[in-house]
Amino acid sequence: MFIKLFRKCTVLKFQHIQIFLIGNKNHKFRVRGWLLSIFLCSLTFCFWLGNVPKTITPLEFAGVVSAQSPDTNQLVQQGIELYQVGDIKAAITIWEKTVNIYQQNHNVAAEVIVRENLARVYQEIGQSEQAIIHWKQVIAYYRQVGNLPQVGRSLTELAQVYSSLGQPLQAIALLCNPDKNDNCSSDSAVLIAQIHKDSLGEAAAWGSLGDANRLTGNYELAIKNLAKSLDIVNKFNISALRVSVLNSLGNAHISQALVKDRQADSAKQSGDDGKKLLDDAQQEYTTALNYLRQSLELASNDNDVAGEMRSHLQIIPIYYRKNAPTEAATSLQQAINLLERLPENRRRVYATIDLVHLLEPITSEAKSFRISCLKPDTLVKATTLLNQAVTIAHRIEDFRAESFALGELGHIYECRQEYSKALEFTHKARLAAEQGLKAQDSLYLWEWQTGRILQALGKSDAAIWAYEQATNTLETIRRDILTANRDIQFDFRDTIEPIYRELVGLRLSLEESRQTANKSLVSQDSKHNLDSILTTMDSLRLAELQNYFGNDCVIVSSGQKNIVEIANQTTAFINTIILEDKTAVVLTLPKGQNHVRSISIKRQDFINNINTFRRNLESLRDAHIQYDTTIAKQIYDWLIEPFTKELQQFNIKTLVFVQDGILRSVPMAALYDGEQYLIQKYAIATIPSLNLTDIKPLNRQHLKVLALGLSAKATIDGKSYSPLANVPTEINEVLGEIPGKKLLNDDFTSDRVNQELDKQAYPIIHIATHGEFGAAPEDTFIVTGKNGKLSFQKLEEQIRKVTRNNQLLELLTLTACKTAAGNERSALGLAGVAVQAGAKSALASLWAIQDNSTATIAINFYKKLLNNPTISKAEALQSAQIELITGKIGAGQFTHPVYWSPLILIGNWL
Repeated sequence: MFIKLFRKCTVLKFQHIQIFLIGNKNHKFRVRGWLLSIFLCSLTFCFWLGNVPKTITPLEFAGVVSAQSPDTNQLVQQGIELYQVGDIKAAITIWEKTVNIYQQNHNVAAEVIVRENLARVYQEIGQSEQAIIHWKQVIAYYRQVGNLPQVGRSLTELAQVYSSLGQPLQAIALLCNPDKNDNCSSDSAVLIAQIHKDSLGEAAAWGSLGDANRLTGNYELAIKNLAKSLDIVNKFNISALRVSVLNSLGNAHISQALVKDRQADSAKQSGDDGKKLLDDAQQEYTTALNYLRQSLELASNDNDVAGEMRSHLQIIPIYYRKNAPTEAATSLQQAINLLERLPENRRRVYATIDLVHLLEPITSEAKSFRISCLKPDTLVKATTLLNQAVTIAHRIEDFRAESFALGELGHIYECRQEYSKALEFTHKARLAAEQGLKAQDSLYLWEWQTGRILQALGKSDAAIWAYEQATNTLETIRRDILTANRDIQFDFRDTIEPIYRELVGLRLSLEESRQTANKSLVSQDSKHNLDSILTTMDSLRLAELQNYFGNDCVIVSSGQKNIVEIANQTTAFINTIILEDKTAVVLTLPKGQNHVRSISIKRQDFINNINTFRRNLESLRDAHIQYDTTIAKQIYDWLIEPFTKELQQFNIKTLVFVQDGILRSVPMAALYDGEQYLIQKYAIATIPSLNLTDIKPLNRQHLKVLALGLSAKATIDGKSYSPLANVPTEINEVLGEIPGKKLLNDDFTSDRVNQELDKQAYPIIHIATHGEFGAAPEDTFIVTGKNGKLSFQKLEEQIRKVTRNNQLLELLTLTACKTAAGNERSALGLAGVAVQAGAKSALASLWAIQDNSTATIAINFYKKLLNNPTISKAEALQSAQIELITGKIGAGQFTHPVYWSPLILIGNWL
């Protein structure tokens, strides 16, 4: 009897529910549902060895436990019974006691079997750290006794835990640990399974690897991994894994579809209709739907309720996406009917919450800066479902699940404008999150929700306090949630950014009220308020860069004191803040005095004006056409003119912009006051963040340059890049000013750059080739020789070799790159290029000019910088640009801003 019951205990591994919500055609997601699909990590991928018995025979197992007392057997049985009725915590207590008894009796084999199931159950209730501890002990035992197939399977299950924690790279290391040729190492789960001909273990390892690669954003590789898993499953008829692999393939193709949708959106912002990309996205959705329908049918035939639920939760949003409301409604009702057949555990609670978000389609009216509400007739059904979820979560003492269910109820009452009840349930959600200890990712949601409710009640001070609690919580978990999952990185604007912006909006409103009450008084409270606004925006900018690059390790604070205090006394900082109903501009003067002005203009109207300014500049190509300065004057009047008195009073010579959003993609140098361009009045630089800028002066000793260039025509991913005929001349002229080495055309490859940087450090790297700053880091690259491309992520790895012996890369120059007009994420990539590359400064073009004017400016910039030891980089660039404006260089052919304004200085301006 004991043998039979304990073998049941060895299969307590459950298929967790995958959830992947899909946005509307404008990619504006229902924030609440999207957050849950991201943060409920236990639901975002399949557990691959679920319901698969251990490879141990009854006789072998009998030998393992024969020396144990009946009392021990009864404890195991008692734990099983407690688990089956949903009392998981009590079952864990019993099994932990059993482990201690086995340890005392030195029966390691039996102890390990219990530990395996403890690991699985700990994972089910969200205690991943405990699961890791048990899996590591299990793996150590199997290694010791030489049971390598079981080592491989256990590595796979440990890898799944790391994926659920948002650590897919750690998972990949356990599953494959690929070398530079992408071959798996001999001690990885994949190779162990292959060597020992463990088809089930190999299928599970490939499937888990596919899920992990999907989480990193490598969707194509994920699909290849999952296809290998499916091939093995079909070849050996491993029915236990077929539902999982089909689900994961569906999920990977959904991710691919979302990438195509986002690329189409970026194309539209840049003036392209993006039709092919949208068609590709629809094909990916169709492929995903085919896999998910197969999975659903198999799960239904096998009476796998959890598998059915997982499939429905992925299928429903695809139907919404494909405008198939009847099919969506049918699938939704089937999923609701399945709820009662699920055991009362965490999976059921989370499935209930996600079904609430699928009760109606996500429409284009959903606002990306607000939490959307269900329709009134749907709220009743949602409330009923959520109350059931709260009851189950409370009964099983799953604080994290209870926190989400309570918080959702709070949001329901927020939507009903029943604010007293909304605060009550939100407060309970916060208490549950705090009690759960590991529920910090839900805690900030409820602090944010509290702030919204208090704001609706007109309690601004209390709302600001709640928002600050939310941002403080975010600061502690930001790295994990921004770098762990590639999907949330794309949708940062709908999930994280609103909290920072809404807090800044509240503080700006408070400041405007104070100014209206007493315009002549600059109080200590006002100074604190404005300082808080700048600190919040700087935190947001750091989060944006972490989100864009998906890599926290290289995006770190400069470690300096307030750079405003240590900057040159003739330098002022201008922070821009774009909100829904206004744009604010904050001027910070040398002694730290802040002045703020607000422009009453809708966000989209402001963006349209900025885009028009950029496109007007970029489209000019004929020096004989009169440049229309109207919009340049309008933007000048918005951003600069209100501070004319203060700038003159402090004798400001240099303006350093800390830009927001779309403003990163336009040159401030081309703003016009009616008589002069801004660059004719001030030296100009832009920095991505106050805390990310190293402002140590330029080290002019022993400067050397690595000059890289491509003049030949190139084709990359089917896109043609025209020849840059002037590049050889540009490279030679650069080397005429600064000693160094050149790599031109076929010599300019990723490998050659790597080899050269291995030999010695170059304080300056000058790159003259086509480059793209895309909506994602993988779309951000420079074109190299032999039709190659070098991503900025790879370039960053190579450039960081320059920092050997503490010699920083002083300057990275890019004279032929371009950012997509109107694309905020593309502009973010440009803004962070110096930070990502580990350079103190970057001199980069916003758009490419065939007429070689940017190269002319760059070379003149080098001359001024080297010949005048007191001039700053910003002043050197200013002087070089003015010489084109006045016709001193170029014989008057480069006087239009299209030629001289695209080259901007990013980062250290000294």
